[in-house]
Amino acid sequence: MNEKKILVVDDEENIRILFKRSLKMIGIFEVEEASTGSEAFHKIKEDPLIRVVFSDLRMPEMDGMTLLEELNKLENPPTVILFTAYGDESTLIEAAKKNAYDFLSKPLSPEEIQKAAVRALEREELLEKNRLLQKEIGRGFDFSSIVAKSKKMKEVLEAVKKIAPYKTTVLIEGESGTGKELIARAIHENSQRRKHKFVPVNCGAIPETLLESEFFGYIRGAFTGADNDKKGLFEEADRGTLFLDEVAELPQQLQVKLLRVLQEGEIRRIGDVKPIKVDVRIIAATNRDMEKEVKEGRFREDLYYRLNVVNIKIPPLRGRKEDIPALISFFIDKFNRAYDKAIRKVDANAMKILLDYPWKGNVRELENVMERAVLLSRDDTIREEYLPEYLRTETAASDDINLNEELNVKEICRKIEKKMIKKALIKTGGNKTHAAQLLGISTRALIYKVKEYNL
Repeated sequence: MNEKKILVVDDEENIRILFKRSLKMIGIFEVEEASTGSEAFHKIKEDPLIRVVFSDLRMPEMDGMTLLEELNKLENPPTVILFTAYGDESTLIEAAKKNAYDFLSKPLSPEEIQKAAVRALEREELLEKNRLLQKEIGRGFDFSSIVAKSKKMKEVLEAVKKIAPYKTTVLIEGESGTGKELIARAIHENSQRRKHKFVPVNCGAIPETLLESEFFGYIRGAFTGADNDKKGLFEEADRGTLFLDEVAELPQQLQVKLLRVLQEGEIRRIGDVKPIKVDVRIIAATNRDMEKEVKEGRFREDLYYRLNVVNIKIPPLRGRKEDIPALISFFIDKFNRAYDKAIRKVDANAMKILLDYPWKGNVRELENVMERAVLLSRDDTIREEYLPEYLRTETAASDDINLNEELNVKEICRKIEKKMIKKALIKTGGNKTHAAQLLGISTRALIYKVKEYNL
C-alpha cells in the first residue's frame, strides 16, 4: 500500500498539515499536497502513483465536485474522498452519483482520516488486482491461451491462423463448452480488426420481439418508448467483428435480414428510411447439425452457405484426451493467480478420474471442476476428495467397454460386474455389507469379488 501516494487538496494549510500528521502516525509517508483543484488535477495527471485523493468540497478556482468530474474522465481515475463542513444529504447523493468513494464531515479527527485512507488504499489494491486479471484475460484471447496438444486441436489452430487475416465469414461448429467463442476471439485478435470491437451476442438469449432492434437499432419515435436513437449491434461492431453465437436460434424473419446485410453491407435502423453502410466481419457458431437444420427447413439454405464460407469444427474434449493434462495445468495456473493459491500438482488418483471422465460439458465443465478443486485444496496438491462426487462416482463406475474390440461374452460380463461393484462401493462409502445388499449378492461373495478384481 505504501507504493501508492495520497494527495490532499485544500486551500487551508492547517487542514493539509492535519492530514499529513494523521497519516504519518500509521506509516503512510507518501502524502502530496495541493491548494487548488486545478493544481491537484495537474499533479494527478503527471504522477500515476497518486491513487487516493482527499479533497475539500469548497475551494476557489476548481471546487471538489468539479475536480471529481474531471478525474472521472481519466482512463484510470483515482479513489476520491470528499470532505466539507457544509455538506447536506443532496450534496452527498450528488457526490455518490459522480463516483466519490466516501464523504467526510468537518471537523475531521485523525482516526477518521486514518480509517478512510486505509479503506481507500485497500480498494485501490483490489482494483489493481482486478485490472491485472482483466489484462491477463485480455491477453488470453490469442493462440497462446488455446491449449492444443492433440492433433485435432492443432489442425483447428492451423486453420484459424490461415483465415484470421481475411474478412471471410466463418462458421464454428462444436458442442456446448468446447470453446467456440475463444476460437472466434482468437480469429479477431489475429486480424487487422483487433483494434476495433469484438461484439459477441447469444442469438438464443435475446427475446424474439427485441432481436431486430438489438441487431439494427432504431431512431427516435420509431415505436412507443423509443425516446432516443439507438445503435444496433452491427453499428457497434463496425470495422470489427460480430460473433453470432447459437446462430441456429435466429428466427426466419431475421435470417432474411441478416442475409441482406451480408450481401449488401448495409443496415437500416427501425423507423429510418436511410441505409447505413457497415464494415463487419461475421463469425457464427452453433452446437447444432446445421445441414440437418437446413434440410428440415429451420434455417435458410442461402444464409447457411453465406455463413459457411470457412467451416471450423471443434472436437469434444472426450475426443481429444491428450489435451486434458495441459488444460488442467492451464486452469491450475489461472486459479492460483485468481485466488492466491499455490497448487503445484494433481495426485495420481485424481488425475485418473479426470482423464477417464467423459466430459459431457467439455472444456467449460473441466474449468469449473478445476476452479472448485483449487479452492478446496488445503495444500499444494489436488486430490480425489476435492473433485465433485458425481465425477468420482461416474468415473469409478465406468471402465469403458469398447464393443469394437474382439471381446467374448465372458470378458464383457466381467467388465460390467467390476464396474457395478465399484459403483456400489462408492455409493455406500466402502461399506461391503450395504454394497452387497445393493448388488443382491452375499457379503462373502462381494469380498471374494473385491479380491478377484483387486479393488
